[in-house]
Amino acid sequence: MTDTPEAAVMDSLDPANPPQQVGPAQHQPRTLGFWWTLLWGVVIFIAMLIGQSVAVLVLADSALDLSALARAAGRGLTLSLSVMMGLPAVLLATYFAVRHTRTPFAEYLGLRWTSWKYVWIGIGGMIVIVVAWDLMSRATGREVSPGFMMDVLKTARGDGTVWLMVIAFCVAAPLSEELFARGFLYRGWSDSFLRVPGAIVLSSLVWTAMHLQYDWYFFLEVFALGVWFGYLRSVSHSTWLTIVLHGLNNLAATLQTMWLAGGGSS
Repeated sequence: MTDTPEAAVMDSLDPANPPQQVGPAQHQPRTLGFWWTLLWGVVIFIAMLIGQSVAVLVLADSALDLSALARAAGRGLTLSLSVMMGLPAVLLATYFAVRHTRTPFAEYLGLRWTSWKYVWIGIGGMIVIVVAWDLMSRATGREVSPGFMMDVLKTARGDGTVWLMVIAFCVAAPLSEELFARGFLYRGWSDSFLRVPGAIVLSSLVWTAMHLQYDWYFFLEVFALGVWFGYLRSVSHSTWLTIVLHGLNNLAATLQTMWLAGGGSS
C-alpha cells in the first residue's frame, strides 16, 4: 500500500517513529579550502622546521655559535637526523589540521594505493624528466649531481652514516614532503577556486621552494618533477604513489652521487 502525504505527516508525529534528522552542513566531511589550507600549511611547515632544528641544536658544539650551527647542519649525520625528525612533526601538525575537516586522516591525504598501471606510467615519466635534465646538464657543462649532495655524502662517509643518509633521503624526506605537498596542500587547494590545475602548480611551487639547498637550475628540475607528481596525484587519487616515486627518484640520485664520488664519471 502506498503511503499518502497525510499518512507521512501522521507518522512524523508518532513518538515511536520520529522523522530522520539531517545533520547540519558543518558536521559533514569537508576540505579546508584555499585560505585555511594556506594557513595550516604555514603551521605544518614551521612544525617541520622546528623538528628538523632539534637535531642541529643537539649535535652542534654550541647553540649560540652560528658557525658551529652551520658546520653541524652541513654534516651528513646531522642532516640525516634532521630530515628524519621532521617527519613526526609533519605528521602531528597535519593530524591537527585534518581533524577539523571531520574526514578520516588517510582519506583526506589520499593515502590509498592505486593500480600498477599508474606506477609504471609514473616511473616512465619520471625517467624521461630526469634523463632529459641530465642530458641538458652535460650539454651545458653543468654538474649532473648538485654539489650539495656531494658534500653531504663526503661527511656521511666520514661519520660512517651513509646508511642513515639513504633512509633519511629515500624514506623520511619523501614521506614528509609528499604528505605536505601532494597530500595536504593539493587536497585543500584542488577543492578551492584553483581547481586541480592550479593546485598542481601551486603545490609544486611550494615543494620546489622547500629545496633551498639547490640553485635555480635544479629548481627547474624539482618543479618539473613536482608537476608530474601532482598530475599523477590527480589522476590516481593516491599520495602513496607519489611517495613511492619520490623515494625511487631520491634513491637514484643518491646512487648516482655515490657513483660520481667514486670516480665513475672519469
